[in-house]
Amino acid sequence: MSTLDLLLVVVGALGVVIVAISARLHQWPVSEPLIAIVAGVLLGPAVTGILELPELTAEPSLLQHGAEVLLAVSVMGVALRYPFAALRRNWRPLALLIGVVMPAMALVSTGLAMWLLGTSFALALLLGAAVCPTDPVLASSAVTGLGAEEDLPERDRQILSLESGANDGLAMPLVLLALAVAGPLSAGQAVLESGSQVLGALVVGVVGSVAAAKALHLAQRHKTTEQGPMLLYTILLALLVLGVCGLANLNGVFGAFCAGLAFNLVSTGAERETEVQIDEAVNQFAVLPFFVALGAMLPWAEWRALGWTGVALAVAVLVLRRLPLILGLARPLGMPLHSAAFLGWFGPVGVAAIFYLTMEVEYGNVHPEILAAGTLIVVASTLAHGISSAPGRAWFRKVERARAD
Repeated sequence: MSTLDLLLVVVGALGVVIVAISARLHQWPVSEPLIAIVAGVLLGPAVTGILELPELTAEPSLLQHGAEVLLAVSVMGVALRYPFAALRRNWRPLALLIGVVMPAMALVSTGLAMWLLGTSFALALLLGAAVCPTDPVLASSAVTGLGAEEDLPERDRQILSLESGANDGLAMPLVLLALAVAGPLSAGQAVLESGSQVLGALVVGVVGSVAAAKALHLAQRHKTTEQGPMLLYTILLALLVLGVCGLANLNGVFGAFCAGLAFNLVSTGAERETEVQIDEAVNQFAVLPFFVALGAMLPWAEWRALGWTGVALAVAVLVLRRLPLILGLARPLGMPLHSAAFLGWFGPVGVAAIFYLTMEVEYGNVHPEILAAGTLIVVASTLAHGISSAPGRAWFRKVERARAD
């Protein structure tokens, strides 16, 4: 029996169930990634053995490309979620979050890994750089849906969404810097590759998206486009940009985000609204195969070797990596403390961390302990942020009402 066939059956069944309960799902202390990862664990070699997949530390490349595609689709959806004016209004807090908070998060996680794992600075920095970006896939469970729109201010949702979309790609220079410190790259190579990857992806994303939008306008003017195919237009655009960036050795995730912003800017409001609907739907279900596979490939043996030290590291990273920084910057961010607390907690570690950790393995300088610790942090974040999104929004709503009285 084919493992791929079994994976398709599992993903299809999960999708049917999630569609059936989709109206209530975001009101419960669960998320789509959490449901999928639990299913993967139950069906994987550690429990039933139905899905026979190797541990991630043995075959890290199996998830790398899936993570990259999922990130490209997700950041495209983030870029389309709000009008382009939202980026202009919020550029100051976004610049602070990406330019100051993200590198600080990498350093905090690096220090925690050195302290708790007793590893070298170079290896710890590889872990810290990989887990620093805020994941758009996991963050979406807190900021999308009717419940989030009712409970959270629009500005808070916009900032968290746009931050998670932008910093997934912009974490690449930090990862390359970590690789330079660890040895596979020289400092000059890291700087040159960082600049070329980011700037090249920006050009590919913007040029490709503007051309695609103009082509769509022309096709609509001549009535040569049907409604059905148009609904998948930006998903296909994200894959196109990702592929071109891959061929040119550029940062495809950042390219997809730039493409989404450019399409958002040059498209009509009706086009953007239509694309947002399909992008959010695809983003909701595209997570299922990745997280089912991740659940089945969790490195249990390496986790046991880490012991309670690994658990302590995961908890410490979730609590200390981001929350104290955001609370300390509440005033410069223009946020009351309860908004800063919400933004500080809901900065999950997810698909981007898996992508960067497996990319680091390609360079041949990541100890299995670092990869195992990174996956443990990802699973801890999926669990913690999945079960706290609905209660977190309820707490926020209660504080807002108390402030209004």
